Amino acid sequence: MSWWGKAIGSGVGFMMGGPLGAIIGATFGHRIDQGLGGAGRLNIGDTERTQAAFFSATFSLMGYLAKADGKVSASEISMVEQVMSNMRLLPEQRKAAIALFNQGKKDDFPIADILDQFRRECHRRSNLLQMFLEILISTALADGVLHPAEKKALYYMAQQLGFNSAYVDQLINMVGAQQHYADDSHQAAASIDDAYMVLGIDVSATDADMKRAYRRLMSQHHPDKLVSKGLPEEMIRLATKKTQEINAAYKQIKQSRKR
Repeated sequence: MSWWGKAIGSGVGFMMGGPLGAIIGATFGHRIDQGLGGAGRLNIGDTERTQAAFFSATFSLMGYLAKADGKVSASEISMVEQVMSNMRLLPEQRKAAIALFNQGKKDDFPIADILDQFRRECHRRSNLLQMFLEILISTALADGVLHPAEKKALYYMAQQLGFNSAYVDQLINMVGAQQHYADDSHQAAASIDDAYMVLGIDVSATDADMKRAYRRLMSQHHPDKLVSKGLPEEMIRLATKKTQEINAAYKQIKQSRKR
């Protein structure tokens, strides 16, 4: 993984600075200490820097979100482990993700500063920021219940990243419906209402509207495009699954309309 071996191993926490650099430094301190001497001579690209920021912000904010209702449940821990399994993280990456998750649970976690820097590190790329939000929403919905405190935290995170609450509600509906398309065993049980929510449209939408929504979502979640903008390569499977879910919903609606 380019960002893992090159960016983290070369002391990107030191080079990045700010609150994100601090949590990266706390997680990878021994590597950063070893890399400081040569960090200035290494070519750390913008993409690798963004990937490191995305990975670090994702898992630390998962911890913050899990703690939003005052306690971290066993189901929430299981959910984070499932995300790591879906990403097929290496043992050292899993260890780092858990350390970041634990930092996010701390009472003094600088949520506002982290979000502000993360938005800047992503160069305000809306598709990348939306994918970040969708991962967090999937995390919150993993146990089947969206706690009011979790929803409030999601609203706050989204606002800091430039999204309003109405858009968050739309994403929550879309992500919840997409979970019915997570694997083949669920597709048969997915309702036509879920399919429409996956595309973010209602049953009154015209065929042209449906096709536009489908193309927009496929473009927003295209794995290669997201990786080129800074999505860590470890998360490409998450983006790929989303495109599969969008495809499945689109096909289901088309078949329903033919009947």
